[in-house]
Amino acid sequence: MKLLFPAPWLRAALLAAATLAAPLAAQAQNSTDYPNKPIRLIVPYPPGGGTDVIARIVQERFSTLLGQQVLIDNRGGAAGSIGTEIVAKAAPDGYTVLFTLSSHTINPAIYTKLSFDTAKDFAPVGLVASLPQILVANTQFAPNTVAELVALAKAKPGSLSFASVGNGSPGHLAGELLKLRTGTHMTHIPYRGGGPAVTDVMGGQVPLLWVSIPAAAQFVKAGKLKALAVSTTRRSAAFPDVPTMQEAGIADFDVDSWYAVFVPAKTPQPTVDKLNRVINTVVKEPEIRDKLLAQGSEGVGGTPEQLGKVVATELVRWQKLAKEASIKVD
Repeated sequence: MKLLFPAPWLRAALLAAATLAAPLAAQAQNSTDYPNKPIRLIVPYPPGGGTDVIARIVQERFSTLLGQQVLIDNRGGAAGSIGTEIVAKAAPDGYTVLFTLSSHTINPAIYTKLSFDTAKDFAPVGLVASLPQILVANTQFAPNTVAELVALAKAKPGSLSFASVGNGSPGHLAGELLKLRTGTHMTHIPYRGGGPAVTDVMGGQVPLLWVSIPAAAQFVKAGKLKALAVSTTRRSAAFPDVPTMQEAGIADFDVDSWYAVFVPAKTPQPTVDKLNRVINTVVKEPEIRDKLLAQGSEGVGGTPEQLGKVVATELVRWQKLAKEASIKVD
């Protein structure tokens, strides 16, 4: 009996198809049983800052609902860019996840060199929480209102400084926007996170700090820092007596901080969808909402597409502000 074998060209085609199908099948299988091992949640800021605080509020519930440990890995520095780069270069398998704040869309506007592309290297998963920045001061700092602060800055040009969690942070942009709207000059002092910045402001090394509410809330409530204003157009539920910047007399002022989850681009859509479902479940839970509210933040949720639109809009917005305020960091 004569044995029939495929022609050489057909064998090559079959081999190529098998080679292509193997990783696709593995990817589909991996995304179906995802997760089957612990997940590393990269927080690109040091422990104690606002991003770290919010991440730890949802961490345990993420672990429970995903059925695997979600381990926080703090990688602070360069306003979040160091930790963000780790995720950009990670395998797109859902096991290295970015938990960051809105500096994610600010950094491209002010840093001349980034090792990643914010628009192309990440897949949006979902918004977790949103909150204002808060302007706090050392308790011995003379001004008690924004008006008094502006008057002092105008009377002594260049004599005041303000801290933030780093170049490109929402607090940095809030401080620059205050200077732009009031025609004043204050020196920006970037820190590597909210924890160190809060410590130095309480110690008197820097008089002022723009920071997310979770990093400063307990110290304001304990009387170790005094709050002058919040950065959004609405007052914070956590500090209802603290005025907005617009109420304090600064027109056209709105800087909203958000916390969100991203994964490397090309992460399988089923993996993205599963993470998104977990986020939406967690932020609706009363206990989590109460914990977020105690930190001055509100649970958000929503779809990956909605987060994608936020990113696209803010990339344009912050580019415009950076140009107006001449903000650039080498």
